[in-house]
Amino acid sequence: MSGVTHDHSQWGAADQIGAANLLTAERRLAALGLVRQARIYDVSHTIAAGAPYMAPNQTPYLLSIFASWRDSLKRRRKLGFTNDAGGNLERIEMTTHVGTHIDALGHFTKGDRLYNGFDANETVTDWGLERLGIEQMPPMVTRGVLLDVAGFDGSSHLTPGRVVTPDDLARAEEAAGVQIGEGDVALIRTGWGRYFGVDNARYLEGEPGIDVPAARWLTSRGVVAIGADNMAVEVLPNPDPRMGMPVHQHALAEAGVHLIENLALDELARDGVRSFCFILLATKYKGATGCPVRPIAMV
Repeated sequence: MSGVTHDHSQWGAADQIGAANLLTAERRLAALGLVRQARIYDVSHTIAAGAPYMAPNQTPYLLSIFASWRDSLKRRRKLGFTNDAGGNLERIEMTTHVGTHIDALGHFTKGDRLYNGFDANETVTDWGLERLGIEQMPPMVTRGVLLDVAGFDGSSHLTPGRVVTPDDLARAEEAAGVQIGEGDVALIRTGWGRYFGVDNARYLEGEPGIDVPAARWLTSRGVVAIGADNMAVEVLPNPDPRMGMPVHQHALAEAGVHLIENLALDELARDGVRSFCFILLATKYKGATGCPVRPIAMV
């Protein structure tokens, strides 16, 4: 079972990967065994200018051509090259939490404590995380389960502020015909992803999602990650006005369970795919609190 109820993780005082310790070779093989057609579902969104972001913590995604074919032709001609090889190179400004992305365990604290009791005063520097950065996360190749809450709810999407409860998840699990277990990745479809990049103002006005009871329901099962088709996985605004991002605190800082945000899950739901081989690899940005990703579901 994943999670911590004391200062240190069950995997030891030096552990930096949390529930990802459950990503064993046996579970990878079992997940690969789910592939029968080699069909790939890309469950990520394209990252582009205009992608939604939560101000003030997040900033807009910006891409510009830093060096163009014209510049490189001039430089190479001056060096005596005659084959006119033009190259294009961009510069990107972004947070690592743009578009479809995964949160590193060092993304959130409870007070001054990070996952496994690490002291934020010693871990969080002006130049990144000394521990718990996204480079610590191993590649995820494991079973994914789609919990289509919007589908069994009978609506095209849930509404902002709608709490996805443990009972909702249990009903979605039953509908999927799969029992969530250790090492799994749980993907929750609320239907809210339909507004990503289409109506950003509406997408950001709030969202349906899980609260702490449903998060605990999942982490107690031993999931290694929880994903959703919304901006934060958790319900916004929280029904308790005194609470801000408590699911992030529980999942990341307490349970060592990654959160995957802004997923595209409608195609999986449309085709009735509920259990699949889930593959996600994060670029190893040393000290980063997250990373844009392109996860896939294979069946």
